[in-house]
Order: sequence, then structure tokens, then C-alpha cells
Amino acid sequence: MHGIGHHWQVWTPVLDLLAERFDVIAVDLPGFGASPPLPPGLPYNAETLAYAVEAFWGRLGVSEPHVAGSSLGGYLALDMASRGVVLSATALSPAGFWSRSELFYGRSVLRLLRAGAMATAPELVGSAVGRAVTGRLLVSKPSRVSDRELVSAAGALRESVGFDDTLDSFLWLAPPAPPKVPITVAWGEHDRLLPRRQAVRAGRWAQQRVLLLKGCGHLPMSDDPELVARVITDGTRELSPAAK
Repeated sequence: MHGIGHHWQVWTPVLDLLAERFDVIAVDLPGFGASPPLPPGLPYNAETLAYAVEAFWGRLGVSEPHVAGSSLGGYLALDMASRGVVLSATALSPAGFWSRSELFYGRSVLRLLRAGAMATAPELVGSAVGRAVTGRLLVSKPSRVSDRELVSAAGALRESVGFDDTLDSFLWLAPPAPPKVPITVAWGEHDRLLPRRQAVRAGRWAQQRVLLLKGCGHLPMSDDPELVARVITDGTRELSPAAK
């Protein structure tokens, strides 16, 4: 599960690695990517988005999957673990463990990225300036992200009809109830959107050590897909060992 304003393609670097061991399903959350918006009157928040994903896998005949998510998707994974509807959950830099000032900062950065995506011509997104501004906020190694991926991600952000309402819901987002199944929480060493000091709070909530993803930013799937695949795979066995 992806974060706010993104789409399932953010997981592309990891999918083939995971597919060596699992049947893998990457989703666009309602109102993001290619998924339709939520029905009128249904609010965009973690609860509705999580239940929408659960309804989707139910239609596929899937029961109690292992789940993994990044940022907002990481929060959804932990929420599912707190309700015991999954076998295990892996959360990469999950939302919801911020201080008030960190929430203000994160919301401001996300709004700036959204405004930039809406105002910038597609051909400029992959330019040196566009890569420096958007890439380094989200990944530690922007050179590993192709121009096509940057343009695609900017398009997903620009077209995210659920963005504003979901971002507003962050004001009321609190850590979920304690998990009922094994979880893994991992944080990018160089996360500039949700700084890694939030991992300390996540560790207290989970009552376990949070893994530090060396050399990775907010989207470690691009920075080190092999490491991310290993952390997720280890997490399905129970709790991951320290990431090397």
C-alpha cells in the first residue's frame, strides 16, 4: 500500500523480488492512482481507506494476507494488524507517530509537492531542478529513479482526487491500538518527510526495536529494493532481524 498522493507503481522496484516467494498484489488506494474515488459522503481517512482495501482483497478471495505499506500505507498496515485481519504487517516510515510541529511540517511539504506537481510542466519534473527538489525529499538516491518514474509519480500526485481530504484527516490521526499479529516497523535513515526521530515513538508503541534502513529515504523501495524485500520477507516469518 502506497502513501498519500502516490500510486501502486512506487512498489515496482520490489515487486519481482517479492514475487519469487509470494503472490503479490499492489493496490491504488481509493481516490489515488487508477482507483475510483470513495462514494459520495464517505470521508477519506485511515479507517475508510483500510476497509476499502480489505473489501478489495475479499472480492479476490484473499483471506488474512501479509501486508506491507509505506507512509500512509504503513499506517494502514499497522491498523490492520491492530484488528487482527492480517497474518503480519510491515510498515515503512508509517504515518501517525509525529509531534504537532512535525505534522505541520509534513503537511506543508506535501502541499508544496502537490502544488508543484499541478503547476509544473511534465517535462520539467525530470529535469535537474525537479529531481533535486522532489527527489531528495522522498528518496536518498534520486539518481536511481528514472525520469519516467518521476513524471509518472508527479502525474499521480496531480490527479489524486482524495489528496486534500486525506491530508486533512491527518490532523486526527493517532497511533492504532496495539497489534494482534507480528509486525515490523522500519524507517529510512535519511527520511526527510517523516524524520527518523519519529521511529522512537513508533518503537515505544510497538514495544520493539524499529529497524533502520541504511542509506534510504522516505521511499526505500527506490533506494534499496533488495533490503526492503528482505525486511518484508523476514517479517512474514515473525519479527525481522536488524537490517544490515
